[in-house]
Amino acid sequence: MHQPLTAGLGLKPQHYDEALHCTASGLWWEVHPENYLADGGPRLAWLQAIRARHPVSLHGVSLSLAADAPPDAAHLQRLAALVRRIEPALVSEHLAWSAWRGRYHPDLLPFPRTHEALERIAGNIARTQDVLGRTIAIENPTHYLHIDGHDWAETDFLAELARRTGCSLLLDVNNVYISAHNLGTRATDYLDAFPVQAIAEIHLAGHHADPQLGDALLIDSHDAPVAGAVWALYEHLIARTGPRPTLIERDDQLPPLAELLAERERAHALLNACEVSRCN
Repeated sequence: MHQPLTAGLGLKPQHYDEALHCTASGLWWEVHPENYLADGGPRLAWLQAIRARHPVSLHGVSLSLAADAPPDAAHLQRLAALVRRIEPALVSEHLAWSAWRGRYHPDLLPFPRTHEALERIAGNIARTQDVLGRTIAIENPTHYLHIDGHDWAETDFLAELARRTGCSLLLDVNNVYISAHNLGTRATDYLDAFPVQAIAEIHLAGHHADPQLGDALLIDSHDAPVAGAVWALYEHLIARTGPRPTLIERDDQLPPLAELLAERERAHALLNACEVSRCN
């Protein structure tokens, strides 16, 4: 039986051999399922070997749940087959859209949080969960500019999606920090309003300033260590929620795995300390 999930890492091919043999307490690995939607081959065999030793989470980037059309049926069936094969500890997706009339865009795009959008996205989540035969977690987006036309605050929108569909939520603290910085709001206000009872997973990641605009615009780049301000928000959050499975995301400028494991160990230690403090 696997130990309870504490802190995990995004799994990259260059770290496979070391990852396979890691024995850190509570460790789990997360992958983008789009890289494994195959009937066989070395990549899928690699993931299955990891899954035999560690819990695995699937973090999707292409269901386009906020689009004006249902998720692609063929894609959903392939995802469902992978879920059955891997039996992941968690499955998640983004509150965003990336597909338009059969074309995919290489980004997670925003939308006005209208009543109509709520109905449409709730339907897409329900359809996805029906096909997968399990609930999924929905991640809060990163914002780079103000969009007009919202009927809902984002935290209320996410809470209502969870209420209507039974989905859980993935709270990305780096997204909260970047969005608050870019839009001139307070990250702690967002965290304090978030429906924490629905959180199944937390993400932490690095970011950088825009090459042209500098610190006026922060980019969710996943190419640097988690910033000190994001760690502080994380501690603020788990003081309210208690321990939740937490992932360190790193997708570019990858350091040696030992550096990522050290960062992961920081989250693991904070989760353990949080558990102890809540039990006393």
